[in-house]
Amino acid sequence: MGRPLFSIITITFNAAGTLPATLRSVERQTFTDYEYLIVDGASTDGTVAIARHSAAVSSVTSEPDKGLYDAMNKGLRKARGGYLVFLNAGDAFHEPDTLQKIADSIEKNNPDIVYGETALVDSERRFIAMRRLQAPERLSVKSFRMGMLVCHQAFIVRREIAPEYDLRYRFSADFDWCIRCMQMAKTITHTHEVLIDYLNEGVTTANREASLRERYEIMCRYYGTLPTFLRHLWFAMRFAFARFSGRE
Repeated sequence: MGRPLFSIITITFNAAGTLPATLRSVERQTFTDYEYLIVDGASTDGTVAIARHSAAVSSVTSEPDKGLYDAMNKGLRKARGGYLVFLNAGDAFHEPDTLQKIADSIEKNNPDIVYGETALVDSERRFIAMRRLQAPERLSVKSFRMGMLVCHQAFIVRREIAPEYDLRYRFSADFDWCIRCMQMAKTITHTHEVLIDYLNEGVTTANREASLRERYEIMCRYYGTLPTFLRHLWFAMRFAFARFSGRE
């Protein structure tokens, strides 16, 4: 078998309720030069059976892991495709021709990274809004000083330049990973397309706070402690002013 253009990787753990929508979105893609890897963390709710029933799935691995990013590393090691697409259980490709659009952009530009926009949907797959942080016209390492401007699922990376996820970070290793990918990339292409429907289930306050702390640490690591502190001070002042102005 030849090397597929894409390795689509979905990490699951007791995701029987959310995985079917993801599987359907892959199954209906008009572009089929991909492998689809399911990396499961030893689910007990029927997730594995659902995954194995899908004709789109190339491989299902189910075993205990050390968390989300450990599982992502397992998928990355197994991937044979030219480009990596991480698609969480519950998330989906926006349209049946989404992979075709990404492939067309790759054929035209031969980039190391391809990216696009993300739409938020509810559990009924109804559109809520576009992601608050929009993808910039030109993306570079410096872009993420302002936050994670591109959703991880809409950030497609050439396999050869992709490092493993840093397991020091439990909640924001994807933020660190994207920065390191951009450090390695020579060319980055914006598709100007909505690529992903992101399931907006929300996260617990504790996890959100932990994630923000990790992101702050990552920003300090790559962009400097003082500039990061001053930038966040400006964010806080802008937010406070916006709230104050709204009350007037």
